[in-house]
Amino acid sequence: MQLQIDTPSGAALVDLDRPRAAAALLVIGHGAGGGIDAPDLRAVRRAALAEGIAVARVTQPYRVAGRRAPAPAARLDEAWLAVLAALRARRGLTQLPVAVGGRSSGARVACRTAATARARAVVALAFPVHPPGRPEVSRLAELELPPVPVLVVQGERDPFGLPPGAPGRELVVVPGADHSLRQASAVVADAVVRFVTSTVTSARV
Repeated sequence: MQLQIDTPSGAALVDLDRPRAAAALLVIGHGAGGGIDAPDLRAVRRAALAEGIAVARVTQPYRVAGRRAPAPAARLDEAWLAVLAALRARRGLTQLPVAVGGRSSGARVACRTAATARARAVVALAFPVHPPGRPEVSRLAELELPPVPVLVVQGERDPFGLPPGAPGRELVVVPGADHSLRQASAVVADAVVRFVTSTVTSARV
């Protein structure tokens, strides 16, 4: 089902799939210029549903409005948190433990807001550690913000860099893959479902 959720930055769209007796909810966002139909996000959706995990794929208001350039970080975070609050208030979702995540820009949003969102875990696909060719402009501080377990799935050839491993952070490097992870969708989906199952559904209270 597709939901329209009002946020301070305008309307966001949420494509929500909820299997019967869902064990958890995975809320996931898109990259800066992309959408929720990226191959890795579609693969994650299919694999998660097969394991009884509900999936909400969020389209940020700037994309709903037809813009490709992302809104400022504060606006992205604000809209994301409004969507999470609305999802948590929906019948059938209120008691589910929540994992958040996204690819590229969406992963940054999930990391920055994980504590406020009271997420149980964070999934970061193709986290942009730095702009291509500019390793001195590091975004690792954002990746270190979540107070919960983090999974990073990164292509070996990603021009946005590879993050180091760290306590509480699991890093899966996909050989030969680039930032799109296009040819590694099955690997990405398997890693995400395993991670969410082990860190979120098994800890459900």
